[in-house]
Amino acid sequence: MPIAPITGMLRKRFWLDISTGLGLGLSAGAAFWYGYELKARARQEEFYLKLEKEKLAAAQ
Repeated sequence: MPIAPITGMLRKRFWLDISTGLGLGLSAGAAFWYGYELKARARQEEFYLKLEKEKLAAAQ
């Protein structure tokens, strides 16, 4: 008994895996960027702004 080829099934699974991986990766990247990174950059900018104001106040 010969075995039937499974080329179509493999191709569908490949595209499902690729699209699922890209979708999960992009959503995880967006969650990291908007959930953590932008807040961390805002804190950093506030710190350096405060430091610069203290320097200017000390120079006067």
